[in-house]
Amino acid sequence: MYQDEYKKWLEADLVDFDLKKELQDIEGDDAAIKERFAVALKFGTAGLRGTLGAGTNRMNIWVVRQATQGVADWVKTQGGTQTVAISYDSRLKGWTFARDAAGVLAANGIKVRIYDELMPVPALSFATRYYHCNAGIMVTASHNPAQYNGYKAYGPDGCQMTDDAAAVVYDQIQKTDVLTGAKYMSFAEGVEKGLIRFVGDDCKKAFYDAIESRQVRPGLCRTAGLKLVYSPLNGTGLVPVTHVLHDIGITDITIVPEQEYPNGYFTTCPYPNPEILQALEKGVALAKETGADLMLATDPDADRVGIAMKCPDGSYELVSGNEMGVLLLDYIAAGRIEKGTMPKRPVAVKSIVSTPLADLVAEHYGVELRHTLTGFKWIGDQIAKLEAAGEVDRFIFGFEESYGYLAGPYVRDKDAVVASMLICEMASYYRSIGSSIKQRLEEIYAQYGRYLNKVDSYEFPGLSGMDKMAGIMDGLRKNPPKDFGGDAVTEAIDYEKPEETGLPKANVLIYKLADGASVVVRPSGTEPKIKAYYTTKGKNLAEAEAEKEKLASAVSPLFR
Repeated sequence: MYQDEYKKWLEADLVDFDLKKELQDIEGDDAAIKERFAVALKFGTAGLRGTLGAGTNRMNIWVVRQATQGVADWVKTQGGTQTVAISYDSRLKGWTFARDAAGVLAANGIKVRIYDELMPVPALSFATRYYHCNAGIMVTASHNPAQYNGYKAYGPDGCQMTDDAAAVVYDQIQKTDVLTGAKYMSFAEGVEKGLIRFVGDDCKKAFYDAIESRQVRPGLCRTAGLKLVYSPLNGTGLVPVTHVLHDIGITDITIVPEQEYPNGYFTTCPYPNPEILQALEKGVALAKETGADLMLATDPDADRVGIAMKCPDGSYELVSGNEMGVLLLDYIAAGRIEKGTMPKRPVAVKSIVSTPLADLVAEHYGVELRHTLTGFKWIGDQIAKLEAAGEVDRFIFGFEESYGYLAGPYVRDKDAVVASMLICEMASYYRSIGSSIKQRLEEIYAQYGRYLNKVDSYEFPGLSGMDKMAGIMDGLRKNPPKDFGGDAVTEAIDYEKPEETGLPKANVLIYKLADGASVVVRPSGTEPKIKAYYTTKGKNLAEAEAEKEKLASAVSPLFR
């Protein structure tokens, strides 16, 4: 079957020269052909994501057109404005995929609002809501290596597409021949017919206004003298992040020169992920050179942000996603109480794999902290529930341990632009009172206990990888561990059982241990890996780290 599909592609006019050359280069290589054609990239709630190249198991214009036809078929059943918003980041072929998606939608009689420059995930979520669209499409592979691209699909609320909608789209995709099934007109024809229009300056301004309205202490940054080093990691963050920071009064910004402009090859950091040190190394070196208070980096689609904070001894220390979530929750709650802007019955939201330290901070400030499944769409779902009840202003903050934050209901996905603004405002505030982010973090640990949160990832590449991951999860359910390294499991929570958790079904296992530690096991939704999340607590960092290492050595054999 896969050889037949390969021959069909080899004989077709593929438009993209790169695809034709790749197919010619692998002629006679059965393994390479099988890897590209034996399966197809599966469309799910996270859309599509895969390696660039030829074949049904690769990201290319034909797979993008096929997926967009599926989206178009779904949109046509939805009534409403019959409009879809599109954005794209700096990834290789990003504009090509965005343009082709627009051409498919236009050929189906669906109107398109597409950004005239690369813009991040939150801007796409905002445009989807601003124009009352039926759906949104973001061409991105987030923080994956350069050889990847992807396609995130959004619903009318600006959240990533629901399971039900994604299932309908996937069903339509399967009925659509990848090379001949999608309707298509050229981008130029779509523009000429008035079906394709660019996102207007009014929408961009409204996006920036919505972000800037989330300041906790407006005006503070103009006089605080914060010195910042920033890296957009060759992605979409440069324009929106610097725009907002300049607007609120932060002007001493040094951009990491090698990572300033869009570059889908990500030559300075093969894995452009602000969660890892390698991506921040050039920024940290520049921060040391300039004596910056803070080094900040956003990922290519600018929905995640990572920082390195200056310590009293002049060194720079990375701040984890959990630590930043706690710091922002603490800063927003304390600041809004001080300024009299805290809503009645405030609500914050975090994912189930994020730190329990946030629960203690929320309780201290009288904030209801809701727990959701992993995936920011579930935080968006909580905002939607508040909105449906006429109480959307109760939402003050949401975060995931994977460096995703949101303050405000104007979008329904992670927003590194508002997070960058609030982190810089927070740093400015602590600077203005003779403190620092580092000092405040230590005060939080002194008050609530020295929590440590770490994540280990186990990769399962190749066609058999997903089967192996499924077997591991099945084994853990059939033979649940009684202890990890001698620490007894006091409670095992299986999120495949919604009747027990009160949350939708999810492939997640949480083990709570006798000494207060916990282990969470969860397969990634977008990559062939299983993640183990550890929460430990000690009298100091060394004690918490020793406990984590003991747990990790007991857990890792389970993933072999």
